Amino acid sequence: MRDLVITAIVIGLLPFILRSPRLGAYVWAWISMMIPHRAAYGFARTMPFGQMVAIATLVAFLFSKERRPFPVNAVTVVYLALIFWMTITSFFAINAPQVVLDRWVFVVKIHLMLFVTLMLIRGREQIERLIWVIALSIGFYGVKGGIWTVLTGGGGRVYGPDGGMAADNNALGLALVMLLPFFHYLYKMATRRVVRLGLLFCFVTITLSILGSQSRGALLALLSMATFLGLKSSRPVLTTFVLALTVAMAVTFMPDSWSGRMKSIENYEDDGSAMSRIYTWKTLWALALDRPLVGGGFVVDTPQVFAIYAPAEGLGHNLDGNVYVAHSIYFQMLGEHGFPGLALYLLLGITAWKMAGRLARETKEDPEYADWLPLLMRMVQVSIAGYSVGGAFLSLAHFDVSYYIVGIAVLADATVRERKGGQAAAATSATGPPPLPLTANRQ
Repeated sequence: MRDLVITAIVIGLLPFILRSPRLGAYVWAWISMMIPHRAAYGFARTMPFGQMVAIATLVAFLFSKERRPFPVNAVTVVYLALIFWMTITSFFAINAPQVVLDRWVFVVKIHLMLFVTLMLIRGREQIERLIWVIALSIGFYGVKGGIWTVLTGGGGRVYGPDGGMAADNNALGLALVMLLPFFHYLYKMATRRVVRLGLLFCFVTITLSILGSQSRGALLALLSMATFLGLKSSRPVLTTFVLALTVAMAVTFMPDSWSGRMKSIENYEDDGSAMSRIYTWKTLWALALDRPLVGGGFVVDTPQVFAIYAPAEGLGHNLDGNVYVAHSIYFQMLGEHGFPGLALYLLLGITAWKMAGRLARETKEDPEYADWLPLLMRMVQVSIAGYSVGGAFLSLAHFDVSYYIVGIAVLADATVRERKGGQAAAATSATGPPPLPLTANRQ
């Protein structure tokens, strides 16, 4: 039954996507993040729904009047440079060409559809629709996981959608941390009481779900996000107090096994998982020093790489001969794409942060934007802060949610810029072109 319902929904949306590629941008975000067909048990689990939606969206995009110019600013210039550099490093990759190509296609597909989204969405209403889609697509698993955490007394781990980038408990925990600021934004913007109560319920259950993921990285990200959320809110003291109280109450609910796992952060030398991370970071650092410009290319968690670059001290922790993923967005980018790749990656986050801060300052007195855009941009900054902390312990450098958050800042900037450009054009049209200089016409 689930297979039929999901298939009917996606197939039924395709004709509407062909008429409006903007709808396709929303549906793509939904399918790529929620992966609803993985909740089925039959033929729908392997159906290429994402590919169907992407093709329909791209075809409609080519002929649609909804298409806007690609927003060119500091963020998108760095963004394009990063993709270009990842393409260059792929030609010098250590891994087999087919493996690298498959990974490159996977990564570029994420960015291509986001670029299409950046050329289709403008204005508060459309941006907020995108936020609703992203928040609910992954928030669904947070709410479900929060309820599961309560029912199991915090004894069972919470996982994300099967087959997605947030399938792992650590990845889901970080994704939920990144989305909590946007639930806060939607709560502030909501006018209906039932919607506000629903969002408040989501906020509490998602917090429980983050703790229920039993991810130490997600816990650190949650604490840093909560701190920034308090500081960036309009009422910092009250908001910080409420957030601290919510987290404290959720923590007291968790069992002793959870507390023991979180306390292992203090004694990382005795924790095999933590030591494997340090072991991998040293390996990728050695790889980057040997290949500083291009790194190892996509997919460097291979026996070949570890055989050459793994440190000898790994023997003392029974790590010799084992292969581990980067467990850090920073070491992942460094190992795969060298120092230039890491620099561009960091610069993308920095420019997005600065853009969000600039927009919040510039629009706080503008009657058209003051009641929503400054708060949204502060939430973008809070989300980036949570990702920056939690991502230090996870291999999620190519996580689509993080790029969508950057995209929200770009969409807000494009909305403001195009409005100013339209006002300037209207003013020019009303006053007419400037007068031509007087010249003598002598024959």
